Amino acid sequence: MDSGEKISFSEGKLVVPDRPIVPYIEGDGIGPDIWRAAVMVIDGAIKKCWQERRQIIWKEVLAGEKAFKQTEQWLPQDTLDAFREFRVGIKGPLTTPVGKGIRSLNVTLRQKLDLYACVRPIRYFKGAPSPVKEPQKVEMVVFRENTEDVYAGLELESGAEETLALLHHLSETYGWHIRSDSAIGIKPISKTGSDRLIRAAIEFALEHQRRSVTLVHKGNIQKFTEGAFRNWGYELAKEAYPDRTISWEDVEGTPPASKVLIKDTIADIFFQQALTRPEDFDVIATMNLNGDYISDALAAQVGGVGMAPGANINYQKGYAIFEATHGTAPKYAGLDKVNPTSLILSGAMMLDHMGWSEAAILIEKGIEKAIAGKKVTYDLARLMEGAEEIPCSRFAEQVCEQMELA
Repeated sequence: MDSGEKISFSEGKLVVPDRPIVPYIEGDGIGPDIWRAAVMVIDGAIKKCWQERRQIIWKEVLAGEKAFKQTEQWLPQDTLDAFREFRVGIKGPLTTPVGKGIRSLNVTLRQKLDLYACVRPIRYFKGAPSPVKEPQKVEMVVFRENTEDVYAGLELESGAEETLALLHHLSETYGWHIRSDSAIGIKPISKTGSDRLIRAAIEFALEHQRRSVTLVHKGNIQKFTEGAFRNWGYELAKEAYPDRTISWEDVEGTPPASKVLIKDTIADIFFQQALTRPEDFDVIATMNLNGDYISDALAAQVGGVGMAPGANINYQKGYAIFEATHGTAPKYAGLDKVNPTSLILSGAMMLDHMGWSEAAILIEKGIEKAIAGKKVTYDLARLMEGAEEIPCSRFAEQVCEQMELA
């Protein structure tokens, strides 16, 4: 078997050999089912584009239930080391251990590898069921800060000694009178974390000829955290990209096509406008909790989280893990039933990130044609008139067949 080569990182860019080693976690629950489907499509697209000249050399690494059964660890150090060594990887959904210890394996991976940008492209595939009238107008890319906000996990339990001590300190020092039976969570929002996330969003918009970057926040209430995120975003655009961006405060009439428009909106208003006029939004930059809500809500408009890919990326160091954005659905494990599109599209995102864009485009075309053919997995079939329900593996085969015809 070909041993492959490592992806490297030089001068801010990935250097990808023709046979890169890519670590993968197949995932828990439905993970093995959707992984088999995804790897079939990913390998098929690469072969269609380059025959034998390019090939991914897959390297399995362990996390979640499979890791615990084999190593008695939910997230072995070897897995973290492999993602650092090989830089780009992909994973299925993982179970979060119940009880004490790791709060979330997904969050732990992001924090340990400092994968600060959660990137979620949201687009509509014609024929997919949707609860809105014009889902084709939803075409956004969400950049969600991945390491701060309430997801930092800085919490104290209600009634604990240290919690009561903190409440007393806050009362004495700041005059904050908080109920004594309160639990406490800390919401850190830093300029450093905000800047690098917003920079990634702006550079994506510039590189992909997108129209605008919208800073989504709740700064009208949380002025020193989310309000600061908004202000830092405008400052960064003006200082780092003065000739390539323009603030909506500086626009007179129609924004110039040569510049990316930087604007902002309050989070609750964004949810309303994403339903009533989604065409007004393009690239979204937001904080961790807002981004979690927003990406799932937008996915619902185009067919659900089963249709939504995702990535966690450190653009400064060249690390990236691509992932299915849904859960493990254990009741369907091993039934060859669920929709593999999220993981397949995450694989397409990975190929595009690696510079293998031809294969990524081919995968998207294959999925689009497969859905249009109305032979789909149960989650889509039950909502599509005249559709035929087929297994997960058969849907992947159909995507491959459509790619061959492309």
